[in-house]
Amino acid sequence: MIRNGHGAAGGAERPGPGGRHDVRVWCDGCYDMVHYGHSNQLRQARAMGDYLIVGVHTDEEISKHKGPPVFTQEERYKMVQAIKWVDEVVPAAPYVTTLETLDKYSCNFCVHGNDITLTVDGRDTYEEVKQAGRYRECKRTQGVSTTDLVGRMLLVTKAHHRGQEISSEYREYADSFGKCPGGRNPWTGVSQFLQTSQKIIQFASGKEPQPGDTVIYVAGAFDLFHIGHVDFLEKVHGLAERPYIIAGLHFDQYVSEVVIGAPYAVTAELLGHFKVDLVCHGKTEIVPDKDGSDPYQEPKRRGIFCQIDSGNDLTTDLIVQRIIKNRLEYEARNQKKEAKELAFLEAMRRQEARPGRERDCDF
Repeated sequence: MIRNGHGAAGGAERPGPGGRHDVRVWCDGCYDMVHYGHSNQLRQARAMGDYLIVGVHTDEEISKHKGPPVFTQEERYKMVQAIKWVDEVVPAAPYVTTLETLDKYSCNFCVHGNDITLTVDGRDTYEEVKQAGRYRECKRTQGVSTTDLVGRMLLVTKAHHRGQEISSEYREYADSFGKCPGGRNPWTGVSQFLQTSQKIIQFASGKEPQPGDTVIYVAGAFDLFHIGHVDFLEKVHGLAERPYIIAGLHFDQYVSEVVIGAPYAVTAELLGHFKVDLVCHGKTEIVPDKDGSDPYQEPKRRGIFCQIDSGNDLTTDLIVQRIIKNRLEYEARNQKKEAKELAFLEAMRRQEARPGRERDCDF
């Protein structure tokens, strides 16, 4: 079990309001290629109780039931641990959620999105806890999925990273990626995530820098956010006793504030506006601005620029290479996943259509 050392919870249990016992919540999953949807699920689950424990499945279990994961289990454990709503991570959690697991970690109930998770033989992995009344649902995040991310990576090009128009090949492939011949279901498939101000506000800390805080600015695309980014931000967070980190996102938990659509060059105006004390960049190549200038020339001139070695050589390009190397396996994985889900949906429809299905007993 890995306890989370950040956030208000600080990894330690606290008595609930009025001295009542904490409501302990369990979530579990693969958490492969962690994205906004995963974070939103965990945010909602944490709001249902006082303490959130997240079980993460092993590579072996995922390969057995779904197909090969993109990230290793150690990478996935650390990614989940970095999410601020998570109090504890349980490595090697069983793929099927049982009452025994909930009782082992003293959890009142488990939370999952309003989609379906099936075993290799098509069984609902939450069947037992649902029947026992120890299951809660949160709203699944529309417009983002691991399938979508894998589909993008399989057709990723330099033109895509430079923000040029998506090719017709990608659009056609994205529409059919992971689709089995039998049809489509509402859970598996490529979708386009649309950000809104309300969604962004839900993730904001709402805190302003205080006197004595060291304001640190980092910028980048943070495309396909991965463990290398987490390690970098963790190192940046450790540069000051009281860091206030602002992340600038270029368009295409160690962060206190986010600047959407940040300028590529770190200008004097930006530094002055946010009262930045330090600007950090990783060891990756610094690509010149459109006019050939160094985007960090102003903080370098002021002597407040710092390059950070995260100690992790994982990059987005390496992740893309992993996916392309196993392209056929990933395509087969998503087709198999949807086929199981369609079969489950059909079985549910037949059950609902059965005459007298609501009569549990005869009088």
